[in-house]
Amino acid sequence: MDRVTKLASQRPVVIFSMSSCCMCHTVMRLFRDLGVNPMVVELDEDPRGKEMEKALARLLGRNPAVPAVFIGSRLVGSTDKVMSLHLGGNLVPLLRNAGGLWV
Repeated sequence: MDRVTKLASQRPVVIFSMSSCCMCHTVMRLFRDLGVNPMVVELDEDPRGKEMEKALARLLGRNPAVPAVFIGSRLVGSTDKVMSLHLGGNLVPLLRNAGGLWV
């Protein structure tokens, strides 16, 4: 859990992902299309990835634990939460307030 918290606080937008996860790619594409440069942590490429995946599953209350999106060091959630925020017009203001989007 400490590693997840530490990584999540390093940049305004942090996405925990798996390189083979199509929903992870979708979320990353959304952020990049909005002009955000997120820090992406590929759990399947990190030596401590399994440990972080378990911690994220506990935080999210679900498995699979990816994508897990943090904005401003706060857990936003997975794809469904991110898309709900985006469709509701609340994602961009959240990104601006966290310093992840400047326009």
